[in-house]
Amino acid sequence: MIKFFRKIRQNLLMENKTGKYLKYAIGEIILVVIGILIALSINNWNERRKDRIREYAILMQLQEEYTANLEQLEAKMQLRNTVINCSLKVLKYMETPKIIGRDSVLLFLSGVNNDPTFDPIQNDLISSGSLRLIRNQKLKKLLSSWTSDLIAVQEQEEIAQMMIHEIIRPLFNDIGITRDLYDLSYKNGLDNSWKLDTTMTTKIYPEFGSSLNTISSYKILSNRKLEGAIANTLNISLNGNEESTTLKKRILNILELIETELKNKKNI
Repeated sequence: MIKFFRKIRQNLLMENKTGKYLKYAIGEIILVVIGILIALSINNWNERRKDRIREYAILMQLQEEYTANLEQLEAKMQLRNTVINCSLKVLKYMETPKIIGRDSVLLFLSGVNNDPTFDPIQNDLISSGSLRLIRNQKLKKLLSSWTSDLIAVQEQEEIAQMMIHEIIRPLFNDIGITRDLYDLSYKNGLDNSWKLDTTMTTKIYPEFGSSLNTISSYKILSNRKLEGAIANTLNISLNGNEESTTLKKRILNILELIETELKNKKNI
């Protein structure tokens, strides 16, 4: 084909047909430009198609990740509800400390002795630059702000962890109920509520036994430091679940948008 066009140019020059040669040359340039544009268009179309395929794969992965995040978050909120309910029960018992059984007090105190933490699956969309492949602007905005939304929940969890590990548990030791509390907790199967696999059929119940230095339920419930600690734990847990509820709405919104995008991309 190139030899054919070259021969035409040579014939025109030999015949001294400069005007026709210029017209031909311009036409040839136009054809070359059109060819280049067509090639670029095909290449761009192919790249866009590859991007849509990558976007679909990313959306599928995100759907799986945020579904798992939602399940974990709901489990942590449920465990935090246990802390809330047990805290309320202990505070109620403190209003009538003389008539409450010791085992009941210890059972609800063991429910307070939990620090649920949300540890979601994190993706590298932003650091890898893959976020640009998401075309839905609302979804892209939610995904880019996920880390900042998560921080609000994790800040509350850090406060709750500090409360449990630095105040509640040392206070249990000072009062002298730690051994009895764990013994009752394991006997009632409360030890698996926070574990990775909550469906375990085989459970090991160690024999903690009862402490020889037991104190009455009245003395436990009359402890002013314990009352303040339980009240603080209740407040922190309420705040934690409030932030978690907001985060749950974000996740549900993300999943809804992902589902819509996946339906629209089935025939890529």
